[in-house]
Amino acid sequence: MTTSRDHPHQTRGRPEGRRRRRRRAATGVLAALVAAGSALPATPAHAVNATHATVVSADPANWTPHALDGTVYRILQIGNRVYLAGSFTKVRNANNTAQLAMPRLVAFDATTGRIDTTFRPVVNGTVKALAASADGRSLYIGGAFTTVNGVAAPRVARLDVATGARVAGFAPAALNNQVNDMRLVGGRLIVGGAFQTVAGVTRRGLAALNATTGAADPTVNLRLEGPRVTTSGVTAPVKVEALDVSADGSRLVFVGNFSSVAGQPRHQLAVAGLTAAGVTLSGWTTTRYQPQCAASMPTYLRGVDISPDGSWFVAVTTGAAFPGTLCDAASRFEFGAETGGKQPTWVNYTGGDTLLSVAITGSAVYVGGHQRWLDNPLGRNSAGAGAVSRPGIGAIHPVTGRALAWNPTKDRGVGTGELYATDRGLFVGSDTTMVAGEYHARVAFFPLP
Repeated sequence: MTTSRDHPHQTRGRPEGRRRRRRRAATGVLAALVAAGSALPATPAHAVNATHATVVSADPANWTPHALDGTVYRILQIGNRVYLAGSFTKVRNANNTAQLAMPRLVAFDATTGRIDTTFRPVVNGTVKALAASADGRSLYIGGAFTTVNGVAAPRVARLDVATGARVAGFAPAALNNQVNDMRLVGGRLIVGGAFQTVAGVTRRGLAALNATTGAADPTVNLRLEGPRVTTSGVTAPVKVEALDVSADGSRLVFVGNFSSVAGQPRHQLAVAGLTAAGVTLSGWTTTRYQPQCAASMPTYLRGVDISPDGSWFVAVTTGAAFPGTLCDAASRFEFGAETGGKQPTWVNYTGGDTLLSVAITGSAVYVGGHQRWLDNPLGRNSAGAGAVSRPGIGAIHPVTGRALAWNPTKDRGVGTGELYATDRGLFVGSDTTMVAGEYHARVAFFPLP
């Protein structure tokens, strides 16, 4: 997911390494939406955040490494390795002053936090998306890069998890602009981003590649059209900011800059069904993201996550505070019947600050950005009645939609762009350096109590 500034504040830096949404699929789903289920192995072809029976600790682990510049955009765990992806160029181990030049993609031990210096891919641009292969022996990366290990790799590559070497036989079709997010579903690698063509063929914002060969997969073609234009005339190309796939692989939700999908009105958010034959636009629709927010932002959705049981999702936004809209807010929607006119089950407003990321674990809906408050529907760049301080990161009750007591705090910067839950806790990635009053540069981990 991309980051965007509406009211940027504070220093830069990002906490924790996390697993992201490609996590383990839950087998026992939520009871009453808050009880946790059990998790399947850590490297499925598609997955959701791990389920937790309780909220994670507010005290981050001391062993996570530090990214010393740039931003951590994605975190993924495969086996006992955790991978950080972003725009950073230098890292170092916790409790060690030696700086390591390991740009944009690095691995570390999930137990000790020690950086793995044998994993040394050379990527020439920002990495913004990660996905594990079905067997856990390789990972897919996506971003703004054009070469990996000195060989052409136009925004997508597949790497050996131990060494970072390119996997033989995977030659990705060329995308003409960056990838923001990806999921592996069966034999398809679904990618979303700012690209307009794949292998020279029009595929705006959303496409799929063959997971083995990298060839363009023609079965995913939802024809995203209609870049939004604000009243002040600001626009941008069609793109997908973020996407997620349900644990059973049957449902896709994606957000970004579009107003039409498969010839049907869909404003910034769409739901589709996935089958072996391809992808089909769902009849599920909402018009709540049709109104404009800030005149400088044609699109304001920034992140989306599906619940472990696959029955609902939460979307988060930027856009500044405008009464009656879903700008600068986290909103829960039920999938339910595939019909139009959907309304959110609940909305939690920041009162004028961006939310960039969301992770649903069953016991909590974690949100991150550069927000100052939650529970703030009356705030207009201020703390309104009932607002609670939740700088940079917070947790929302999945049923009531109210802020939970969890409040570790972090410096805000551009914001917390990544939240990734594993069966041991919650990784956080960002562009800032302080979490819970401690130095955790751009990555941090909150363990389960």
